[in-house]
Amino acid sequence: MATGCPTWLHSDLSLHSQRLSLLLLLLLLLGPPTTPGMEDPAFPHMGESSQPLPRACPLRCSCPRADTVDCDGLDLWLFPHNITREAQHLSLQNNQLQELPYNELSRLSGLRTLNLHNNLISSEGLPDEAFESLSQLQHFYVAHNKLSVAPQFLPRSLRVADLAANQVTEIFPLTFGEKPALRSVYLHNNHLSNAGLPPDAFHGSEAVTTLSLSNNRLSYLPPSLPPSLERLHLQNNLISKVPRGALSRQTHLRELYLQHNQLTDSGLDATTFSKLHRLEYLDLSHNQLAAVPAGLPRTLTVLHLGRNRIQQVEAARLRGAGGLRYLLLQHNQLGAVGLPAGALRPLRGLHTLHVYGNRLERVPLALPRRLRSLVLPHNRVAALGARDLAATPRLAELNLAYNHLVSARVHHRAFRRLRALRSLDLAGNQLTRVPSGLPTGLHTLRLQRNQLRALEPEPLAGLDQLRELSLAHNRLRVGDIEPGTWHELQALQVLDLSHNQLSFVPPDLPEALEELHLQSNRISHVGPEAFLSTPSLRALFLRANRLHMTSIAPEAFLGLPHLCMVDTTGNPEQVLIQLPSTAPRQPQAGCP
Repeated sequence: MATGCPTWLHSDLSLHSQRLSLLLLLLLLLGPPTTPGMEDPAFPHMGESSQPLPRACPLRCSCPRADTVDCDGLDLWLFPHNITREAQHLSLQNNQLQELPYNELSRLSGLRTLNLHNNLISSEGLPDEAFESLSQLQHFYVAHNKLSVAPQFLPRSLRVADLAANQVTEIFPLTFGEKPALRSVYLHNNHLSNAGLPPDAFHGSEAVTTLSLSNNRLSYLPPSLPPSLERLHLQNNLISKVPRGALSRQTHLRELYLQHNQLTDSGLDATTFSKLHRLEYLDLSHNQLAAVPAGLPRTLTVLHLGRNRIQQVEAARLRGAGGLRYLLLQHNQLGAVGLPAGALRPLRGLHTLHVYGNRLERVPLALPRRLRSLVLPHNRVAALGARDLAATPRLAELNLAYNHLVSARVHHRAFRRLRALRSLDLAGNQLTRVPSGLPTGLHTLRLQRNQLRALEPEPLAGLDQLRELSLAHNRLRVGDIEPGTWHELQALQVLDLSHNQLSFVPPDLPEALEELHLQSNRISHVGPEAFLSTPSLRALFLRANRLHMTSIAPEAFLGLPHLCMVDTTGNPEQVLIQLPSTAPRQPQAGCP
């Protein structure tokens, strides 16, 4: 039986469908009927979208906010188009830009931050006229470019200007002048001489707190610096003189960096620093000074005079600097009378004294009583008397490394009063035995590179807080280490016996030991009981000995669950190592 609709029914349906289509088309062309008072302007009409239009953003850049355009590191050679006029923060750093089109930059009048760091922009490619319309610009970064002169005009609204690492030889009165909100100016690593700095370079900019002019070609300290300065960087120039009164207005200055210049005593006078009533940090290292400068302020905390030509320190020069806590005098020419008794007495609060690399023949006498750190390696100290260190009972760190100390001239009571001492460095001397009378509170004792031939229990007795002991580069043999030597070193964690003459692992090592250095000895065999006394051992160094493939007993590392490094490189043969199942499988890879 046939099924389906009659033919006449198909014709009527087709005709009806065509009429509906014509009616819909007519409605679309004419639009919806309007009824007065009934139209809702917020309602999305035909052809409109309820979603906001996508934000315009230059190709490949990112625009995380409506006011931010980030085109960092895209290797751009041309200034990007389609930057919204609403942009307040524009980053174009780390590209290949050589110039900024005036018409593109001038229309971005709302910019507050412009970052052009690390491009190829020359002075010709940075039009002065463009900055006239940037009346709201606060942060301008154009470091690491190819500017030969600074822009003649920067906006009055500026707060931070970074022109470092260019080739700038000249700035202009309105580059940084007349900027009441300006706080920080960075001009380091340029080619500025004094001729390139106008006298009124900062006129009208009375809020500048940080100025960096380091690594330039200045021959004297520039005059007319902002009186509001707190940090002034002038290191690595050619400065040989600070003109009289050049720092008389900088009463807010807290940090002054003048290291690596050509300053001599005649380039400073008694008033150079005397008006700096808030100065805390003064770096005059790497100059040509023969004496400590006069007129130092009482507020000074750190005075760096290293690598000058100072031959003697006079107490009178330090009398005004009673607040000094860190005095650094390393690598000068201080000889036998370079630090006479009482020279540092005015410095009652002195915490740290660095005098390494001089020619001192003894520990300076009458040091400040509150001294906590005395660092004088690489001098000519040959003896320690019973009272040489008696004036410094609070000393926590004493470094006498690489002097001329011999055991016979180290008094057995030399360290008696140093109850607070935690670190003692006697490396690189000519000691043949461990000094006696060591403070019981020591945490670190360094005796490497001496001439030690024997270890006895008595000098190490009572050192139950010692955590690190270095005896490397001596002449020790196992038979010269008396029984009980390690007995009282209950807290010892690091023991360095490398570069000696040991033929096997010393017995009865401290129980708390975690790191044992035995490299570069004469060890040819490691027995099964070598580490029974050191269950906490984590790292073992046996390289450059006389070990062969089967020199280490299979049971040697049993009972060492924390062992994570065994270094046996540099031996005559590759050494087989069998670790217990609880230890890491690849100890040579290092500890976590």
